[in-house]
Amino acid sequence: MVRLLLILALAAPTFAADYQLKATPSTVAWGYYWSQAKPVLHVKSGDTVEIQTMLTNSPDRLAAAGVPAGEIQPELKAIYAEVKDKGPGGHILTGPIYVEGAEPGDTLEVRIQKIDCAIPYAYNSFSPRSGVLTPEDFSKGAIKIIPLDTKRGVAKFAANIEIPLRPFFGSMGVAPPEADGRVSSAPPGPHAGNLDNRELVAGTRLFIPVHVPGALFETGDGHAGQGNGEVDITALETSLTGTFQFVVRKDLKLKAPRAETPTHWIAMGLNPDLTEALRMAVRETVDFLVVEKHLSRDDAYMLASVAVDFDVTQAVDGTKGVHAMIPKSIFK
Repeated sequence: MVRLLLILALAAPTFAADYQLKATPSTVAWGYYWSQAKPVLHVKSGDTVEIQTMLTNSPDRLAAAGVPAGEIQPELKAIYAEVKDKGPGGHILTGPIYVEGAEPGDTLEVRIQKIDCAIPYAYNSFSPRSGVLTPEDFSKGAIKIIPLDTKRGVAKFAANIEIPLRPFFGSMGVAPPEADGRVSSAPPGPHAGNLDNRELVAGTRLFIPVHVPGALFETGDGHAGQGNGEVDITALETSLTGTFQFVVRKDLKLKAPRAETPTHWIAMGLNPDLTEALRMAVRETVDFLVVEKHLSRDDAYMLASVAVDFDVTQAVDGTKGVHAMIPKSIFK
């Protein structure tokens, strides 16, 4: 038995990071992805980084909603007090990280190795300014603090409602092309960014087209869980710590972000119009099946219809998201 336990211990992944990046007033980008943002860390292809991220809400609002003072992170207080360069979006993103060797036309492979909840609560909120049913159905905003039981792996939404924890980063992205200027952190795009894709949990990989030297990766918008659609504009919003490995892919040329889980490949469609986002996701799926699985275009289109699920990622960030779940199990 002792030998078996030793073997299991040796086999278990430890994910020891090469670098640690804390969230501080000098290491966050508040509300933007930008080609001119100054890198806060330089790494090489293959390096791993443990990244601390902050939820996006003010300490005062959290306190007013009932969060005890001792549970409001001092890092969040410092960032709100000291960061003056903000916008046009609202997310607090840690980074950017410069990945040596990444050049425009390459792909940055982001291996999401580990994700941990950093605080014992999440919040969900909405306002009359945003959401699928606001302001027509909900003319006033609301916020709810939701305790997290990480030992049991659930969020306690109510006395009789528990939601399984499935933490992921709502926003992971790189700098957009220089000509695009400073891009808001709210809508996703070819740079990835605020994808809000609940499939991107630990053990998955995100592939992002590189637009500027070094890629300039940022992440944040931590979610303890989310439903597809994110219909009121927030998920189980919380602070997360994640371990990422960055690999520069010279052999992979992409027009849009893609992802891979242990069971699926994921193609993505992004557009302000939901129908056009679906069309893009279908085209990306067809391209994947033709290039990677060597199907004819006709067969790829047919397979997309009979075996691929097209889900609404989110419908509230200006640019809508649709992701295609391509099952690995159908390929023998």
